[in-house]
Amino acid sequence: MKKSSDCTEILVGKRASIDGSTIVARNEDGYGPINPIKFIVHAATDQPNATYTSVTTGVNVPLPDHAYRYTATPQADQSDGRYEEAGINEFNVGMSATETTATNPRVLGFDPLVHDGVDEEAMLTLVLPYIKTAKEGVQRLGALLEKYGTGESNSIAFNDNNDIWLLETAGGHHWGAIRLPEDTYAIVPNQTVLQEMDLTDTDNFLGATDLLTFVNQYHLNPSPEHFNFREIFGTHNEADAYYNTPRTWYGQKLFNPELDQQPTAQDMPMYRQPSHQLAIEDVQFFLSSHYNGTPYDPFDTFASGTPVEQQQYRPIAMDRNQCSSILQIRNAVPAEQAAIQWIAMGFFAYAPYVPFFTNITDTPADYQNTTDRVDVDNVYWLNKTLSVLIEPHWHEFAEAVNAFKDGCQSYARGRVAATDANLTGDPAAYLTQANAETAAEISKRTHDLFDALVKHGLLLSKTSWEKGQNL
Repeated sequence: MKKSSDCTEILVGKRASIDGSTIVARNEDGYGPINPIKFIVHAATDQPNATYTSVTTGVNVPLPDHAYRYTATPQADQSDGRYEEAGINEFNVGMSATETTATNPRVLGFDPLVHDGVDEEAMLTLVLPYIKTAKEGVQRLGALLEKYGTGESNSIAFNDNNDIWLLETAGGHHWGAIRLPEDTYAIVPNQTVLQEMDLTDTDNFLGATDLLTFVNQYHLNPSPEHFNFREIFGTHNEADAYYNTPRTWYGQKLFNPELDQQPTAQDMPMYRQPSHQLAIEDVQFFLSSHYNGTPYDPFDTFASGTPVEQQQYRPIAMDRNQCSSILQIRNAVPAEQAAIQWIAMGFFAYAPYVPFFTNITDTPADYQNTTDRVDVDNVYWLNKTLSVLIEPHWHEFAEAVNAFKDGCQSYARGRVAATDANLTGDPAAYLTQANAETAAEISKRTHDLFDALVKHGLLLSKTSWEKGQNL
């Protein structure tokens, strides 16, 4: 059951966020609507002479002798790989891997993709347990890409309490990375987004060791007076205009409403300074959105668009949503409680985000017991089943669903504050228990919504004839 990171990502620098956090957040979307996910934590471990062998590509990579603790959101069925996707390690470094992109055919002619290298399936597993900063994440992954190659085009994001770095692959062995300016946010759809780079400024830009040589040798730069990564390595086609750029347009419309841009414009910048500082709720709304308030909303919330407009652009919330992770590293609290991984599973227009402190020893049972069989006693299938109920009756259920999500959001915020204020004893034990209590309450509320919607739905049947009707 291979994953696809056909996803949407948002990055928020610490001076662009309302509380000084760095935020790396991504929706993981699959090829289809079904790809069961679990949320787990790996304990730190000594592993002398260990290696990692990918079941998808066969690549065999020697590992460091010690692996740090880290959280992850792997697929439940790992017969074709782990695909751990998103997590935070014990040094409060977050990693999100990956956002599928595309390298243009000209570049691939000189550096084709390889099929025995490091792909999405292995990236987080090979990198997150072995780094202490976001920049170290870029450097470790970059070295692996140069040595082993990759069979996919991807972008990968890292954050620590100070910095956010975004790495993008280009061809089989090349890559570039940028440190996001602290006072900006960036929207990353499924396309290359890195733009102007100065590879002599290694505080803010990194790249493959032969990146400039490669570009010059094969005359790949159409504007030699600049080094624009997107222009050199990316794509600029009709699929980008209708599948990718509308998501950037909507995010920038939310956070810079003064802009006058078109959904299909291919010259929107990677990052902007927001018109207001962004909170976790802003990030959640964006990742759960579907062009709300525009003619392009497939939910037809305000009946403002034609049927063609409502299906014109690929939305952010959609039935192929699997798991959304918001990796938040905070600066206003002690390090042992600074990292939170907010998780939503299912169709994000309906599913609540749950805050999980990541300095923990375990995750709740209904987040790690996911199977391939539908079972509403695990959170993935509970939320997926809810979407089957809700979508056909969205307008009848919207009020109840929105009230549920708002209530969960307020509860989650309160729980984070209370957990921060009351931390005592062993931090890992305390935070593990606090997470369990938070998740249990939101799972209870989700089951209550499920109960209410099933009963409401039964009243909507067109065959509910009353006794004696039409006699």
